[in-house]
Amino acid sequence: MSMSGDSQEPHNDQSQAPLIEHLIELRSRLMKAVVVILVVFLGLYAFANDIYTFVAEPLMALLPEGSQMIATEVASPFLAPFKLTLVVAVFIAIPFVLHQAWAFVAPGLYDNEKMLAIPILVSSVALFYAGAAFAYYVVFPLLFEFFTQTGPENVAVMTDINQYLNFVLKLFFAFGVAFEIPIATFLLILSGATTVESLSKKRPYIILGCFVVGMLLTPPDVISQSLLAIPMYLLYEVGLLFGRLVRKRRVEEDAEEQES
Repeated sequence: MSMSGDSQEPHNDQSQAPLIEHLIELRSRLMKAVVVILVVFLGLYAFANDIYTFVAEPLMALLPEGSQMIATEVASPFLAPFKLTLVVAVFIAIPFVLHQAWAFVAPGLYDNEKMLAIPILVSSVALFYAGAAFAYYVVFPLLFEFFTQTGPENVAVMTDINQYLNFVLKLFFAFGVAFEIPIATFLLILSGATTVESLSKKRPYIILGCFVVGMLLTPPDVISQSLLAIPMYLLYEVGLLFGRLVRKRRVEEDAEEQES
């Protein structure tokens, strides 16, 4: 009995060793990501108020001259710029964070998977940034112009800085995620979970789904919902286009293999 138990102990130790090594490496990479975010945050914190002013500019530009935001909570003047600066730090550090995630999973991938994963990661980051930029430069001016001009004339628009921050962060996130649709569509086609023909036939449902998502993720007005839903659908078509190109390339490669 004791000999059997002794023989099993080394085997258990050997099986647990790789898991412990992976956990140590994961902790190391998470710590690196957190440190970089903190360093970026500390570097930006001196400009916290300037960053908030920049984010508030699309609304402030449409308000009457001399208008200003208000703080309805005692700590809001400190917490709102602090929160925004932390979010911006994470936003800036996303490429490094994804690089750490990539370095952790890359050893377990095949060469062809590595060649495909790098462009997907880069495209994902670029599309998320593009979604946030689209929200700031296109959506915010149209949206805030609609809000500030539709209210009664005797109502002064005095937005709370914390409520405004929560509002714009929600839209930044919504548009950033929405711009990832081409990647999601491409991966579904690439993995064989669905086909280009199947997705093409479901266009009416996709259009309806885009507007439902727009309704859930944006304020309850037609303009903001349309400004999210329409780009979502167009990006869906972009994903289908890349899916067709990949399928065409695979067909050509299979034909070449058969000929050889």
